Amino acid sequence: MSLLTIGVNHDTAPVEIREKVAFSPELLLEALTELNAWQQVNESVILSTCNRTEIYIDVDDVSADALITWLADFHRLPHKELREMTYCHQDTEAVAHLMSVASGLDSLILGEPQILGQLKQAYTSARHVGTVNSGFERLFQTAFAAAKRVRTETEIGENAVSVAFAAVQLARHIFTDVTKSKVLLIGAGETIELVARHLADQGVKDMVVANRTLSRGEELARQFGASTITLSQLHTRLADADIVISSTASQLPLVGKGMVESALKHRRYKPMLLIDLAVPRDIEEECNELDGAFLYTVDDLQTIVAQNVASRQKAADEAKSLIVEEVNKWVSWQNRQQHSDLIRQLRLKHENEKQKLLQRARNLLSEGAEPEIVLTELANKLTNALSHAPTQAIKQAAEAQDMTLLNKLSEVYKLEPNNVEEN
Repeated sequence: MSLLTIGVNHDTAPVEIREKVAFSPELLLEALTELNAWQQVNESVILSTCNRTEIYIDVDDVSADALITWLADFHRLPHKELREMTYCHQDTEAVAHLMSVASGLDSLILGEPQILGQLKQAYTSARHVGTVNSGFERLFQTAFAAAKRVRTETEIGENAVSVAFAAVQLARHIFTDVTKSKVLLIGAGETIELVARHLADQGVKDMVVANRTLSRGEELARQFGASTITLSQLHTRLADADIVISSTASQLPLVGKGMVESALKHRRYKPMLLIDLAVPRDIEEECNELDGAFLYTVDDLQTIVAQNVASRQKAADEAKSLIVEEVNKWVSWQNRQQHSDLIRQLRLKHENEKQKLLQRARNLLSEGAEPEIVLTELANKLTNALSHAPTQAIKQAAEAQDMTLLNKLSEVYKLEPNNVEEN
């Protein structure tokens, strides 16, 4: 297998270029079919996400430049512009890159798990089209196993590295069973949507979305089976919430000290966690003075995130060592595969010799020859047949004083080099 990978990602290309080289599901099938129509391409997989587009091919004789040209032509982009933003990897480097991508080590958010699912989907789509054979089957399954090992043996995904995820992890630490908590989400933008997704992943069922525009709030709420209210209704529903997480574009606080104090009285001072992810703030700082109210701001969470990023970086260093091990295993397997034909030839040669000698022995026995004589002859001839090639190799190496070959033959046949030389 000769592996070639080209791609653009969040590090090499701006979003306006990444959008242009992305493949929709329909275009993906067309592109895979077109790629495999090249005589030199044996197998292909295309990974396309919001942050990266990568092409993996098993090729006989295709240059990275030719593949970049094809990608530019497919999306009707200038060749020179795309070439400057495209990276390429070949063979062992391509295998290491694939494993790094699968493990989340090459992601915008270090260690994020979504990329593994996206890579598996890309592989499944290629299999469906018929552009994956035994070589890529083994390669991608090996990459998936490497990613699983990284997840299991390191803490690459253990700590929150986004404020949305950090907010949810904070709630999990404070409440014994977050699934039983009632959550009020204020806002309906990208950050709150991400918070809602993390909460749903943790098993939270009871969520309310409060938003200035009810239609947008309902649009978000439908995704998670949540109910909706307007911002003007906050004071009526705040007391029901165990957890309040807010992120809006409001220039003035939406939740004041008096509103929280009233809600706590109604709750009989049952604790309330308030997390303010907005800048400017949505929740008055003075709420932290109230008994039973625990307020955390985006600055508090950013500190947690910064510590966790450092922790993930340490885990990433450990993960890279694991990937080196997995790449070495892959290379060893590839080397064995490349020389498997020699092994088959050797076994076939010995099998043919065995069958020839066995047939001669049967003929002698059928003619009435003594079994002991026949067995002795069979053993001698078989020994001579198996010893002939290595004996000639040792003699020729000894005559040429080729000590490297002599030592290698001694190692293979479990011989003593000094005895070989003397003979």
